[in-house]
Formats: sequence, structure tokens, C-alpha cells
Amino acid sequence: MQAEMELHVGDCLNVMKGIPTGTVDLVYLDPPFFTQRVHVLGNRTRDLEFSFNDLWRSHSDYADFIHTRLKDIHRILHKTGSIFFHCDRNATHIVRFLLEDVFGEDMFQSEIIWHYLRWSNSKRGLLPSHQTIYWFSKTRQFKHNPQFTEYSPSTNVDQILQKRCRDQHNKAIYATDLNGDVILSAEKKGVPLSDVWDIPFLNPKARERVGYPTQKPILLLDRIIQLATEPGDLVLDPFCGSGTTLVSAYLNKRCAIGIDISNDAIALSRQRLDAPIRTDSALLNKGRGSYIQVDQKAVAILHGLDIIPVHRNSGIDAFLKETFDGTPIPIRVQRQNESLLDAGRALYDASCDKGARIMMLVTVGEGLGLDVAYLLPAQVIVVNSTANAVKSALKKLTDCTSKTPDPAYTDTISSNVVNA
Repeated sequence: MQAEMELHVGDCLNVMKGIPTGTVDLVYLDPPFFTQRVHVLGNRTRDLEFSFNDLWRSHSDYADFIHTRLKDIHRILHKTGSIFFHCDRNATHIVRFLLEDVFGEDMFQSEIIWHYLRWSNSKRGLLPSHQTIYWFSKTRQFKHNPQFTEYSPSTNVDQILQKRCRDQHNKAIYATDLNGDVILSAEKKGVPLSDVWDIPFLNPKARERVGYPTQKPILLLDRIIQLATEPGDLVLDPFCGSGTTLVSAYLNKRCAIGIDISNDAIALSRQRLDAPIRTDSALLNKGRGSYIQVDQKAVAILHGLDIIPVHRNSGIDAFLKETFDGTPIPIRVQRQNESLLDAGRALYDASCDKGARIMMLVTVGEGLGLDVAYLLPAQVIVVNSTANAVKSALKKLTDCTSKTPDPAYTDTISSNVVNA
């Protein structure tokens, strides 16, 4: 089935007047967020710049702008249709009030929290890591395609697979047959989708990224479209920007209408529809647990140090939280059956581009090879692990006790322990 796509340049308030009443199945809008600034961003080749104005004279002006357009969105929605309104902390208090006024408080379905991780040290206070999507339906007959996620690792799946019933005290118990055997429940599909969505923000190197300010990942729109529509349904985005909603609708075999006041935005949307690209998320496909790839033995040896473990790096096991002259201090633990030189070179090669001036190499193996430590780069400092320090101390004690005791025996032991 070929999905039909329409693109319109202009104010969505004017364009929507030409859309027949009750014909749209889903409206997703990601309008200005009342950020009170002009958003500017360029594409990768830096030959094109996109921008839009999000400056308002007052909260009232912003509210009037949104409210007027929500009323027409309500008109064109089908009775089984829904609206998903994307906003952030700057306007959530305004948007929720307007949606309840136009659609009714009883048509509220969910306050979806889109959670993502982004790192920044520029803000004083808590780092913003979520945005809000309000889901309202036009009537109680709205479309909803249930989606499921994986069970939590702490879930006792074997108990879930057993059917439950109520006893005479209305207490939930496992259902049993006449022979007293537990009755298995119907097929389980997983945990119903919650209202907190952990979908990664677009990676700067993602193929679908086009350099448009506030561009959202297609995976986020995929979830919304699959949740509230069927193939062939009509999706409207009245502030389509770079066209993410349209690309998602196309890839999911839905028809779509995109509106934007910017000629550049519409041109970019057309370009993306001509060659639609969706960037899969390894994080969603594999789970966050797959990214936890530290050498547990190495981290255990470093226990007691204030460190930040490093994942997916064959040369560095951790960084000290302390720095040296403002530069990071990487640490590597020598592996079993690894020579001191090989361990030191691996650490040095992995640390050179980190700006590190010193690097700590912890020895663990038998036959430490400390006699060749001078061959390592000067920045690599070799230190003994606790295990090797203990072994060395025991060896010295054993050597002492194997000799003929003399009055200085106690002093010798004390000296060895200190030196170890």
C-alpha cells in the first residue's frame, strides 16, 4: 500500500480550515515550547541553517495561539482519533489546561514522559532529561493498540504463568484443578507499555539527523503512530518541522499531512520523504544491560579507590575521580597471562588521546616483570596490587621463619611487613 503524503506551507490555522470535519485519525504536534528564544542549528555540511522563532510577549499570547488551533484540531479529528501534544517544562502547565478545556478532562488518557540521557555541565541545578507528551482522545471510542515490554529481571515469571483466582475472603490465590494441580494462565505477552518511555535522544552521528532544531527520533513517532492508528489511517502534524512524523507515517504505511510556516522545513520534509531513513537504536534492541561491559575482576581489584569504571575499552579499566594537574588519570589492571609490557602499552595507547599526563598500571601476575618496567613510557606508573603486596609480605615472612631464630626475629618480621 502506498501511503499518501501532503505537505503545505503556511499557518496551520489557515490550512486546517480546508480539512474536512472528522477525517483525521491522529494529530501529533510538536509546536514551539515557549522557550523564549530563537532556535538555530545547521546541517552536517554546514551549508544550510534552520531556525524558528519561539519568542512570545506573554503567557496569554502563547495560550491564545495554541488554544485557537486546538479547537480546529478537535473539529477535524475522527471520533476514534487522538491527539498527542509534545511539550516540555516551559509550557506543560499551560498545555494541560488548554487540552482539558478543548477536549474535556474525561478525555485525558495519559501523561507520557519521554525520558532520555543527555550530558551537560552548563546548567546549575538538576539536568533536564525528559519531555512530556499529553494524550487526549476525542471520545471514549479511541483507537488503542496495546503494546508490551519485557518483564523486569526481578519478576518471578514462573508465578506470572500461574492462573490466579479469589478465595472466599477475596484474597488472590493460585487457581488449582480438582487434583490440586496449579492451572496455567493464558499466554503472557509481557508488561503493558507504561507512560514512561525510555527512547534515546538522536545521536549526533545518527543517519536520520538532518540538523533541524528540536528534531525528534523517528522511533518516538513510531511508537505513537503504532499505538493509536491502523495502516491506512490519516496522521496530521500541524508543526511538522523536519518531517519526522511524516517519515514515520510513511514507513508505517499511514497517510499523512504535514504543515509548517517555513519553506525550508517543508523542503527538508520533502527531501526526507524521497529517501526515508530510520536509525535503529542498539540501546532499545539490546537493552541498557548490554552496555555494561567492564572487567569485573579488574574493578574488584580497584575496590576502595574513588573511580569511574570504563565500559567497552580494552585498554582502560577506570578513571580516578581525582585528576593530576587538571588531567584525567586512567587505570588498567594487568590481566592474567599478560606481560607487564603488553599491559603498559595497551594502557598507553588507549590513554594518549585522553589528555592524560600520568597513567596507573596495577600488576597482578606472578613473575611481575618489574625489571622491564623501565621500558614503558615515562607516563606509565607501575604499582603493586594488594594481592601481590600480600604475597610479597608472606614470602618475606616465610624466608625469615625458615632461618635460625635470633633475638632480632620480632624486629625482622615487623620490618618486612612495613616494607611490603
